[in-house]
Amino acid sequence: MNTDITKLTTEQRNPDSMHLDEMTPLEICTLMNEQDSQIIKAVHDQLPSIAKASAMAAECLKKGGRLIYCGAGTSGRLGVLDAVECPPTFGVSNDTVVGLMAGGAGSMAKAKEDAEDHAEFGKEDLQNISCNANDMVIGLAASGRTPYVIGALDYASSVGAATAAVACNSGSLVGQHADVAIEPVCGPEVLTGSTRLKSGTAQKMVLNMISTSAMIQCGKVYENLMVDVKPTNEKLVRRAESIISSATDCTKEEAEHLRIEANGHVKTAIVMKLKNCSRTEAETLLKNADGFVRKAAK
Repeated sequence: MNTDITKLTTEQRNPDSMHLDEMTPLEICTLMNEQDSQIIKAVHDQLPSIAKASAMAAECLKKGGRLIYCGAGTSGRLGVLDAVECPPTFGVSNDTVVGLMAGGAGSMAKAKEDAEDHAEFGKEDLQNISCNANDMVIGLAASGRTPYVIGALDYASSVGAATAAVACNSGSLVGQHADVAIEPVCGPEVLTGSTRLKSGTAQKMVLNMISTSAMIQCGKVYENLMVDVKPTNEKLVRRAESIISSATDCTKEEAEHLRIEANGHVKTAIVMKLKNCSRTEAETLLKNADGFVRKAAK
């Protein structure tokens, strides 16, 4: 493990961008696009670990636990972004997937760079939300050495929570403090040390996979449709009806009727149509199938 930050891959100078300041706008964008192609392979190489983390997250969610992201700077913001998108996408409560940032919520809009240097802050943030053995904590640190993240992971482990770490350097320190280490190494950044670039994109891809896969394993998806969407505004009402129509091959008019009959619950509406049954019967079928539409509709 490299303790000297200047030795980290994410801090190295990229030989392909040594003349960045002399390039035209098109040359800069072309180079960045070419460099981004490295991200796909880096993430691909970590698929077994990503899948393991998603399965762990799903198990925690199934027993009523939470998926908690902890990070600083860009990494922390990416965790918050993934967390806030889960309720509208998968119909979960706002505290099912949680994003914690070094420096608190205010750090989303204004950087508080020194907050990440304190391991005790990571511990305190988890204590403040009563992290417990039912939860899973995922530490995010492009460098792989952020004290805030290490403090969070160590506290999570001490209370029996499952842990994973996402870093963009191999043999990372955060990875050594987690049950699962996910380390997509994308090479030096085009702009030296600017880990909001390739490293940030890689982390976003990893989080997309973990949360989406975990929710699928929890029955939040039927075929490739997000059937737990909550129709809380006009756009989402139309989306819900479109999902019902797509899943059951019914007309838009019938989908609207089914949505109303199901009290806005998309899964129930789909099962009502597929099984030609009442709302009460559909609700019972879903309950017995742990919320999986495919199983309920057999």
